[in-house]
Amino acid sequence: MKHLTTIMLGISFSAVLGISPLHAGPIDPGRHLHPENAQDVHEAEHDVDHAWEVYHRAALGGTVASPALQADIEEHLHEARTLITQAQEAAERGDKPLVERLVSQVRVHTTKAIEGSKEQKQ
Repeated sequence: MKHLTTIMLGISFSAVLGISPLHAGPIDPGRHLHPENAQDVHEAEHDVDHAWEVYHRAALGGTVASPALQADIEEHLHEARTLITQAQEAAERGDKPLVERLVSQVRVHTTKAIEGSKEQKQ
């Protein structure tokens, strides 16, 4: 029963924080019409996963500098996920310049989220 309670608390906490149990796994290049675009997006997906992990460690450890910074970090992370979806669509269409622009924007958001997550309380 204790194990079930621990699992339920973990699921509840994950839902509150918006933790996605899905992470970017390995890529199947044969599945994509434009594998070079898909690879760029796939790497950006890993960047987003990493940024979320850094943020969650900080949030769970209570080391996020302020509630305002926490909201800012979450905004960057959600924006990065939105951009990933757009980049996936552009990759499927073979729009390499758009993929590159969107992936660049994803990296800006993930960098800001990671930097914010590492900022310590004063």
